[in-house]
Amino acid sequence: MSKQVLPVVDLNAVACCAPIAVRPMDADQAAAVAPMFKALGDPVRLRLMSMIASRPEICVCDLTPAFDLSGPTISHHLKVLRDAGLVDSERRGTWVWYRVRPEAFRQLGALLDIPTASAPAT
Repeated sequence: MSKQVLPVVDLNAVACCAPIAVRPMDADQAAAVAPMFKALGDPVRLRLMSMIASRPEICVCDLTPAFDLSGPTISHHLKVLRDAGLVDSERRGTWVWYRVRPEAFRQLGALLDIPTASAPAT
């Protein structure tokens, strides 16, 4: 077996275009946001998240009818979103109300905020 030789990367070289990220994330940052992205990787949870984010808060009674899924399945998906730190919940009587955790979205947003470069003149 031959050993693969990786190319040497010159960190001082001038890039052909602007970087997308301001700086690479460290291991702690990656460990903090990976569960959030994993939770959002499911289409049902992504839809739930968009419904929750579209209002200051929303009752589970308004979320469940939007899906052709059982109540326990919706509860499972909401628990995954809670465990990932994306939403907070509060029980009021027999219903649970959900709201976005803004600090979690600030973390995700910082990774997804791509600075716009001015377009070259034609």
